[in-house]
Amino acid sequence: METSVVTVKGQIVVPAKLRKKYGMNRGTKVAFIEREGKVFIQPLDNNYFENLAGILGTNGDMLKSLMEDKKHEREL
Repeated sequence: METSVVTVKGQIVVPAKLRKKYGMNRGTKVAFIEREGKVFIQPLDNNYFENLAGILGTNGDMLKSLMEDKKHEREL
């Protein structure tokens, strides 16, 4: 288990061991996710977004819906 301390400014340092393990370099964006009274830190890298692809299972319906909305807007 790794630990860190919250500074007066609300900042934390991610321990080097974890930064290396999860590929968190300078400028890596992270998300703070709350679940069941706990906070998780998730690096927002390309791998994270690739794993989300298709999660909604829309089979292209979302794109179709957006295209129809745009067509309707043009008609107005």
